[in-house]
Amino acid sequence: MPEDENAVPAVEDVPEEWPVAASSYLHRDEWVVSLRADHIRRPDHPDDEPFRRLVLEHPGAAVVLAVDDEERVLCVRQYRHAALRRFVELPAGLLDHDGEEPEDVARRELLEETGHVAGSWRHLATTYSSPGISSEVLHIYLARDLGRAEPGALGEFVKEHEEADMELIRVGFDDLVAAIVEGRVTDAPVVNAVLLAQVQGLAGSPRT
Repeated sequence: MPEDENAVPAVEDVPEEWPVAASSYLHRDEWVVSLRADHIRRPDHPDDEPFRRLVLEHPGAAVVLAVDDEERVLCVRQYRHAALRRFVELPAGLLDHDGEEPEDVARRELLEETGHVAGSWRHLATTYSSPGISSEVLHIYLARDLGRAEPGALGEFVKEHEEADMELIRVGFDDLVAAIVEGRVTDAPVVNAVLLAQVQGLAGSPRT
Protein backbone atom coordinates (compact mmCIF):
# COMPACT_ATOMS: atom_id res chain seq x y z
CA MET A 1 0.00 0.00 0.00
CA PRO A 2 1.52 3.40 -0.99
CA GLU A 3 2.35 5.71 1.87
CA ASP A 4 0.38 8.91 2.23
CA GLU A 5 2.96 11.45 3.36
CA ASN A 6 0.26 13.90 4.41
CA ALA A 7 -1.61 11.44 6.59
CA VAL A 8 -1.26 11.60 10.36
CA PRO A 9 -1.34 7.99 11.57
CA ALA A 10 -2.68 6.94 14.92
CA VAL A 11 0.38 5.83 16.87
CA GLU A 12 -1.11 2.96 18.81
CA ASP A 13 -1.15 -0.81 18.97
CA VAL A 14 -4.41 -2.47 17.91
CA PRO A 15 -5.90 -5.91 18.67
CA GLU A 16 -5.71 -8.34 15.76
CA GLU A 17 -5.91 -12.12 15.43
CA TRP A 18 -4.83 -14.14 12.40
CA PRO A 19 -6.46 -17.48 11.49
CA VAL A 20 -4.92 -20.56 13.14
CA ALA A 21 -4.98 -23.69 10.99
CA ALA A 22 -3.47 -25.99 13.62
CA SER A 23 -2.06 -25.76 17.13
CA SER A 24 -0.12 -28.11 19.42
CA TYR A 25 1.92 -27.96 22.63
CA LEU A 26 5.64 -28.65 22.47
CA HIS A 27 6.01 -28.36 26.23
CA ARG A 28 3.48 -28.15 29.02
CA ASP A 29 3.75 -29.22 32.66
CA GLU A 30 2.58 -28.18 36.12
CA TRP A 31 4.38 -24.82 35.95
CA VAL A 32 2.76 -21.66 34.55
CA VAL A 33 4.77 -21.35 31.32
CA SER A 34 4.06 -23.48 28.22
CA LEU A 35 5.42 -23.57 24.66
CA ARG A 36 2.84 -23.80 21.88
CA ALA A 37 3.26 -24.16 18.10
CA ASP A 38 0.62 -22.45 15.95
CA HIS A 39 0.31 -22.71 12.17
CA ILE A 40 -1.24 -19.45 11.00
CA ARG A 41 -2.32 -17.73 7.79
CA ARG A 42 -2.45 -14.11 6.78
CA PRO A 43 -6.00 -12.75 6.80
CA ASP A 44 -7.73 -12.78 3.40
CA HIS A 45 -5.17 -15.26 2.05
CA PRO A 46 -6.96 -18.60 2.64
CA ASP A 47 -5.03 -20.39 -0.10
CA ASP A 48 -1.59 -19.58 1.30
CA GLU A 49 0.33 -22.34 3.03
CA PRO A 50 0.14 -21.95 6.84
CA PHE A 51 3.42 -20.99 8.50
CA ARG A 52 4.57 -21.94 12.00
CA ARG A 53 5.02 -19.52 14.89
CA LEU A 54 6.04 -20.49 18.42
CA VAL A 55 4.19 -18.95 21.36
CA LEU A 56 5.56 -18.95 24.89
CA GLU A 57 2.41 -18.80 27.01
CA HIS A 58 2.99 -16.65 30.09
CA PRO A 59 0.52 -15.39 32.71
CA GLY A 60 2.17 -11.97 32.96
CA ALA A 61 3.89 -10.26 35.85
CA ALA A 62 3.93 -7.14 38.01
CA VAL A 63 7.05 -5.00 38.49
CA VAL A 64 7.63 -2.50 41.30
CA LEU A 65 9.78 0.63 41.12
CA ALA A 66 9.93 1.34 44.85
CA VAL A 67 11.50 4.74 45.65
CA ASP A 68 12.18 5.86 49.20
CA ASP A 69 12.20 9.38 50.68
CA GLU A 70 15.88 9.79 49.77
CA GLU A 71 15.20 9.01 46.07
CA ARG A 72 16.78 5.58 46.37
CA VAL A 73 15.34 2.59 44.52
CA LEU A 74 14.90 -0.77 46.24
CA CYS A 75 16.65 -3.22 43.91
CA VAL A 76 17.60 -6.86 44.16
CA ARG A 77 20.58 -8.70 42.70
CA GLN A 78 19.38 -12.03 41.30
CA TYR A 79 20.95 -14.84 39.25
CA ARG A 80 19.18 -15.67 35.98
CA HIS A 81 20.27 -18.98 34.53
CA ALA A 82 18.97 -18.44 30.98
CA ALA A 83 21.26 -15.42 30.62
CA LEU A 84 24.09 -16.78 32.81
CA ARG A 85 24.18 -13.46 34.61
CA ARG A 86 23.33 -11.87 37.96
CA PHE A 87 21.12 -8.88 37.25
CA VAL A 88 20.20 -5.72 39.11
CA GLU A 89 16.41 -6.04 39.11
CA LEU A 90 13.26 -4.61 40.65
CA PRO A 91 10.89 -6.59 42.86
CA ALA A 92 8.58 -8.51 40.53
CA GLY A 93 6.43 -11.60 40.35
CA LEU A 94 4.08 -13.70 38.26
CA LEU A 95 0.33 -13.28 38.02
CA ASP A 96 -0.09 -16.94 38.87
CA HIS A 97 -3.04 -16.79 41.29
CA ASP A 98 -6.54 -16.84 39.81
CA GLY A 99 -8.41 -13.58 40.26
CA GLU A 100 -5.44 -11.66 41.62
CA GLU A 101 -5.10 -8.12 40.28
CA PRO A 102 -1.69 -6.88 39.04
CA GLU A 103 -1.43 -4.26 41.80
CA ASP A 104 -2.11 -6.96 44.41
CA VAL A 105 0.76 -8.96 42.93
CA ALA A 106 2.98 -5.88 43.04
CA ARG A 107 2.19 -5.35 46.72
CA ARG A 108 2.86 -9.00 47.50
CA GLU A 109 6.18 -9.08 45.68
CA LEU A 110 7.43 -5.88 47.29
CA LEU A 111 6.69 -7.42 50.68
CA GLU A 112 8.15 -10.85 49.92
CA GLU A 113 11.32 -9.68 48.17
CA THR A 114 12.17 -6.60 50.23
CA GLY A 115 10.19 -6.78 53.47
CA HIS A 116 8.64 -3.37 52.70
CA VAL A 117 5.16 -1.97 52.17
CA ALA A 118 4.18 1.23 50.34
CA GLY A 119 1.55 3.83 51.11
CA SER A 120 1.33 5.21 47.57
CA TRP A 121 0.93 3.27 44.31
CA ARG A 122 0.86 4.52 40.72
CA HIS A 123 0.54 2.51 37.50
CA LEU A 124 3.29 3.57 35.10
CA ALA A 125 2.68 1.35 32.07
CA THR A 126 1.73 -2.05 30.75
CA THR A 127 4.22 -3.50 28.27
CA TYR A 128 4.82 -6.67 26.26
CA SER A 129 8.24 -8.17 26.94
CA SER A 130 8.89 -9.91 23.62
CA PRO A 131 5.71 -10.13 21.50
CA GLY A 132 7.49 -11.92 18.67
CA ILE A 133 7.46 -15.09 20.74
CA SER A 134 5.91 -14.52 24.17
CA SER A 135 2.48 -13.51 25.47
CA GLU A 136 4.07 -12.08 28.65
CA VAL A 137 2.62 -8.73 29.76
CA LEU A 138 4.33 -6.62 32.43
CA HIS A 139 2.37 -4.27 34.67
CA ILE A 140 4.77 -1.63 36.00
CA TYR A 141 4.09 0.33 39.18
CA LEU A 142 5.74 3.17 41.08
CA ALA A 143 5.59 2.68 44.86
CA ARG A 144 6.24 5.52 47.31
CA ASP A 145 5.93 6.17 51.05
CA LEU A 146 7.91 3.05 51.89
CA GLY A 147 8.13 1.47 55.30
CA ARG A 148 9.26 -1.75 56.89
CA ALA A 149 6.56 -4.39 57.11
CA GLU A 150 5.23 -5.39 60.50
CA PRO A 151 6.78 -8.52 62.07
CA GLY A 152 4.90 -11.58 60.86
CA ALA A 153 3.56 -9.86 57.73
CA LEU A 154 5.18 -12.50 55.54
CA GLY A 155 3.41 -15.32 57.33
CA GLU A 156 4.96 -18.67 56.40
CA PHE A 157 6.56 -17.42 53.18
CA VAL A 158 10.09 -18.79 52.67
CA LYS A 159 12.41 -17.76 49.84
CA GLU A 160 13.64 -20.67 47.72
CA HIS A 161 16.06 -21.36 44.87
CA GLU A 162 17.36 -18.15 43.22
CA GLU A 163 15.24 -15.98 45.50
CA ALA A 164 16.99 -17.45 48.54
CA ASP A 165 20.23 -16.00 47.14
CA MET A 166 18.86 -12.51 46.38
CA GLU A 167 20.59 -9.44 47.77
CA LEU A 168 18.60 -6.31 48.57
CA ILE A 169 20.30 -3.01 47.71
CA ARG A 170 19.27 0.66 47.60
CA VAL A 171 20.45 2.58 44.55
CA GLY A 172 20.12 6.33 44.05
CA PHE A 173 17.59 6.95 41.28
CA ASP A 174 19.95 9.18 39.31
CA ASP A 175 22.73 6.61 39.73
CA LEU A 176 20.40 3.96 38.35
CA VAL A 177 19.59 6.14 35.34
CA ALA A 178 23.32 6.55 34.69
CA ALA A 179 23.91 2.81 34.98
CA ILE A 180 21.15 2.17 32.43
CA VAL A 181 22.43 4.76 29.96
CA GLU A 182 25.98 3.44 30.28
CA GLY A 183 24.85 -0.16 29.72
CA ARG A 184 25.78 -1.43 33.17
CA VAL A 185 22.19 -2.32 34.08
CA THR A 186 20.39 -4.18 31.29
CA ASP A 187 17.27 -5.86 32.70
CA ALA A 188 14.40 -4.62 30.50
CA PRO A 189 11.81 -4.07 33.28
CA VAL A 190 14.33 -1.93 35.19
CA VAL A 191 15.08 0.11 32.08
CA ASN A 192 11.40 0.59 31.27
CA ALA A 193 10.32 1.47 34.79
CA VAL A 194 13.16 3.88 35.54
CA LEU A 195 12.97 5.77 32.27
CA LEU A 196 9.17 5.96 32.45
CA ALA A 197 9.41 7.52 35.91
CA GLN A 198 12.16 9.88 34.81
CA VAL A 199 10.42 11.16 31.68
CA GLN A 200 7.28 11.84 33.71
CA GLY A 201 9.27 13.68 36.38
CA LEU A 202 8.15 11.26 39.09
CA ALA A 203 11.55 10.42 40.57
CA GLY A 204 15.13 11.61 40.72
CA SER A 205 16.57 15.10 40.33
CA PRO A 206 14.30 17.73 38.77
CA ARG A 207 14.73 17.91 35.00
CA THR A 208 16.23 21.14 33.65
